[in-house]
Amino acid sequence: MKRALITGITGQDGSYLSEHLLNEGYDVWGLVRRTSNNPFSRLENVVNHNKAHILYGDLRDTGSLARALDESQPDEIYNLAAQSDVWVSFKCPEEAQEINYYGLGRLVNEAVKRNPKVRIYQASTSEMFGKSQPPQNETSPFAPVSPYGEAKLKAHQDFVEGYRERFGLFIASGILFNHESPRRGLNFVSRKVTSTLAKIKLGLADTLTLGNLEAKRDWGYAGDYVKAMHRILQQEKPGDYVIATGESHTVREFVEAACAALDMPITWKGSGLEEVGVTADGKTIVTISKEFYRPVEVDYLLGDATKARTELNWTDGIGFAGLVKLMVDSDYELLKNNRALT
Repeated sequence: MKRALITGITGQDGSYLSEHLLNEGYDVWGLVRRTSNNPFSRLENVVNHNKAHILYGDLRDTGSLARALDESQPDEIYNLAAQSDVWVSFKCPEEAQEINYYGLGRLVNEAVKRNPKVRIYQASTSEMFGKSQPPQNETSPFAPVSPYGEAKLKAHQDFVEGYRERFGLFIASGILFNHESPRRGLNFVSRKVTSTLAKIKLGLADTLTLGNLEAKRDWGYAGDYVKAMHRILQQEKPGDYVIATGESHTVREFVEAACAALDMPITWKGSGLEEVGVTADGKTIVTISKEFYRPVEVDYLLGDATKARTELNWTDGIGFAGLVKLMVDSDYELLKNNRALT
């Protein structure tokens, strides 16, 4: 039985990946950073049924990583832990660097001391492309514009490409474009849209306030993307793979799709910061605020996943409209049944 260690197991991707690996017959171990809030909301089935082993640690704490590796003795490591909020990275750039760059270095160095043949997956990101012209693939130039993207790129260059070339380490990366689900954090724009509009539909909120409506993203389903992570570590040789749908949609289109799924279509009036989204009965439910604009925006992300589709035999499943509806329906049902959103 293969043993896998997942850092960031309590996050969106970690929860889906743990379920997938368990279904594949793995012995799954997860590294959890202790918080005051319940970190296991996305892992109820896995934790409550003792299907995965939970270890406490932090990418900032080398000792805790060493202990976790000694206890789990993994054949495969999936590094999904990160300070993953791009907007927050502008406010806390040192934290982004400490976790997303130095954290990977600590993990890799400790892992290789124990097992030079361990296979390591690094969660890289489309934010490394930044201002690079779409479509972006494995040969596109990197041009990050945020502390998050910069830290992830430095980790990719130094520890993924660097250690692979210098030491022959089996370390591979998935350069994942935006991937969403009902388990997405409420601080991300996709989940902010679906949860707030569901509240408006139920009379629990009045307006949804957003920033740049024209930012274009390649949005896919996280449940599909974790399957690519697993397949990346099953290859004969390590490599880097763009994981994306090949379709790009604006934040505006995301809002429109969510409203349609709630049978609450809107029209747009005004322009710039004065633009609003209005329902058929004349109620303003979407407004714009400069507060939610990034200091520097990534305007257009569109992934070319040809390599992944060819070498990994990977496909994405439900499509843009299906993804938005899945998220909206989940948030609506949770709120309708008086359950807390997490």
